Amino acid sequence: MQYFVSGIGTEVGKTVVSAILVEYLQADYWKPVQAGDLHHTDSMKIEAWISNEKTTIHPEGFRLNTPASPHYAAAVDGVHISLDDFELPATDNDLIVEGAGGLMVPLNEEDLMIDLMAKMGLPVILVSRNYLGSINHTLLSIEVLQKRNIPIAGIIFNGEKTPSTESVIEKWSGVPIIGNIPELETVNQASIKALVEKRQLRFP
Repeated sequence: MQYFVSGIGTEVGKTVVSAILVEYLQADYWKPVQAGDLHHTDSMKIEAWISNEKTTIHPEGFRLNTPASPHYAAAVDGVHISLDDFELPATDNDLIVEGAGGLMVPLNEEDLMIDLMAKMGLPVILVSRNYLGSINHTLLSIEVLQKRNIPIAGIIFNGEKTPSTESVIEKWSGVPIIGNIPELETVNQASIKALVEKRQLRFP
C-alpha cells in the first residue's frame, strides 16, 4: 500500500498521523518538500517516533531553510521547484508520502501541492482536526480532490473525538473514516507503538 498524507490545513497533525501509519504498516516514509526546521525535520521526527526495523526514511526531495510555503522558501534559497524534479522513491515496501501544508499550497508559480499529488498518483489520506470551521475546510478539501479525480483512501481525525462533526463530514462527503487518533500528551516511540497496537485503523 502507498498513500499520500495531506491535511485540511497546517498544524492538523499530518506528521503524527504519518508516524502512526508508518508504524502500523511498517512502511517507508518520504517527505518531498521540507521547508524550515532543518535541525528537526519531519523525517527526523518519524525516525525518532517509530520502533519497527523495516521502515526506510528516504531523503527529502527539497530541503529549504525558511518555514514558509514551498514556493516562497524555494525563492529565498534561490531554488526552483518543478514537478519534474519529483519521483517516488524506489522501494518494494509500503510507502507513506507526507505533503507540506494543505492541498492548495504553492510549489512554484504554476503548480500547487495538489498537482504534485496528482503526479504521484497515490490515494490520499486526509487528516482532519476538530475546530470551528473544520467541517467546511474538510468538505472543501474533499471536493477539490474529487474534482481533480484524485482518489481518496479516507479520512483520519486527529484529536478529541467529535461524533457530530465526523458524522456530518462522512455523510456529506461519502468518504470513509479510516480512524480517530486521540490527542497524545507525549509523542514518542512508546505512545505511537501503544496506539498502533490497538489496531483501530480501518483501511478500505
